[in-house]
Amino acid sequence: MIVRQLAFALCCLILPAVVLILPAVVHELHAQAQPEPMAMTPAEMKWEAQGGLALPGMEQVNLVGNPSKPGPYTLRLKFPAGYKLAPHTHPDSREVTILSGTWYTGYGERFDEAALKALPAGSFYTEPANVAHFVEVREPVTIQVKGTGPSGRVFVSPAGDPK
Repeated sequence: MIVRQLAFALCCLILPAVVLILPAVVHELHAQAQPEPMAMTPAEMKWEAQGGLALPGMEQVNLVGNPSKPGPYTLRLKFPAGYKLAPHTHPDSREVTILSGTWYTGYGERFDEAALKALPAGSFYTEPANVAHFVEVREPVTIQVKGTGPSGRVFVSPAGDPK
């Protein structure tokens, strides 16, 4: 009898706590899944000389999310004239829009200038996960990259890594 009364008393204490706490937990989880509204001017963007995907000479600004963490991200990258990226891959599929300048890119495990395709501002292309590609920048270029992290970059040949 005493055990039943104790069990009933515990239920009377625990159940109201669960009823009070559970909605707050669910609300917090929902809030984390829903991004906050955002409106940002170019002047408000904080460019960094180094970021999750920026290498020496590049600049990066994270607009949404973080490419080094799980989840969707959108970022912008600025490249100076004369920049080259050796063949490399990314673990995530990405969608890229050229915002300014002309971007030259090609697919393959060896840099092949004849395979470069000129993509002027307004162009769009994809970088499927684990597909080798390479880049040449002949004038200053800004691109916007969208993907789902965690992301990263692996050079086909370690000699191609400019770090």
